[in-house]
Amino acid sequence: MHRPLHLERIREAFRVHPVVALLGPRQCGKTTLARMYRSSLGSGARTTYFDLEDPEALAALRNPKAVLGEARGLVVIDEIQRAPDLFPVLRVLADRPRRPARFLILGSASRDLIRQGSESLAGRIGFLELPPFSLAETGDWKRLWIRGGFPPAYLASTAERSWEWRKAYVSTFLERDIPNLGLSIPPQTLRRFWMMLTHYHGSPLNASEIGHSLGMAHTTVRHYVDLLQGTFMIRALAPWIANLGKRQVRTPKIYFRDSGLFHFLAGIRTHAELLRHPKLGVSWEATALEEVIRHHQPPPEECFFWGVHSQAELDLLLLLDGKPHGFEFKFGDAPRVTRSMKTALDLLDLQDLKVIYPGTRRFRMDDRIEAVGLETYLGE
Repeated sequence: MHRPLHLERIREAFRVHPVVALLGPRQCGKTTLARMYRSSLGSGARTTYFDLEDPEALAALRNPKAVLGEARGLVVIDEIQRAPDLFPVLRVLADRPRRPARFLILGSASRDLIRQGSESLAGRIGFLELPPFSLAETGDWKRLWIRGGFPPAYLASTAERSWEWRKAYVSTFLERDIPNLGLSIPPQTLRRFWMMLTHYHGSPLNASEIGHSLGMAHTTVRHYVDLLQGTFMIRALAPWIANLGKRQVRTPKIYFRDSGLFHFLAGIRTHAELLRHPKLGVSWEATALEEVIRHHQPPPEECFFWGVHSQAELDLLLLLDGKPHGFEFKFGDAPRVTRSMKTALDLLDLQDLKVIYPGTRRFRMDDRIEAVGLETYLGE
């Protein structure tokens, strides 16, 4: 599937930086996108490709400065998290006069887990995140919602093959990808923790409660949350704290970033099963929330939720051009104005509040509250 928006983002990043890092979960399409970008340069462009999961590529880079120093044109290094010691070498090569090579590095961990990138290449590297397929790219929200956006899961010829791919993906992630990051966590322990999070999907993190259920310290729970967030599996949405003199929620909300993986871990195989499941509403909320964030592409530090204990809440608050905009996500054909929405508008001084629902119409609910179908909103 062609992904022109992400190709253009790579081009724009290279106009500023000699090194561009394309980060995202494993098998979200990073390697395919890198090949698309390489093809877009034309048949005469010089390119060199290193896949660090290939032992021969790792062996070839035992003397990285000499090997990479000889390369010209575009150099693609895949699975960079397997060799973080390359970053200091890339800094030296990026500072050469006339920059004979540009480096596109691909990684399956966030820059917080690949700290050498931000430290060694400060001012020389641009970070881009490549998520799995979005609704804007696929146009089929029901299929995307139940299967998720990972290309092999979404494009599978049958629902059963999609399910089997997600099953294998979870096992590989736990048994191979986590150890490859240098983390020694028993796969079964992390699997139990990950499945436990399905019960907190769309809810504030209660580290003490989860720790008590699993027999681990709350600090270990937070460490595991950081790990799953750093590998793009979950989103820990930070609370917006306003100066209100009220008892506001101060712990992050936990969301699975890919609906297909959430549905697998929750045991939801089909759309019909989802419509009968108690997590239906929060599954829709998480899917729509992720789509809206991707649509606006704000940095993580400008994405929030807000809540006052037992009084009011707001699913998503985005700072767009420095101003707060509110979003509520409702699964239903005719969403209604609630007291919570009005409270959020009054207390947070929102520019507006959009209620996103699974329809196609747009209609005014109040002076500053508008209902918009998800597909309609993303098409703007």
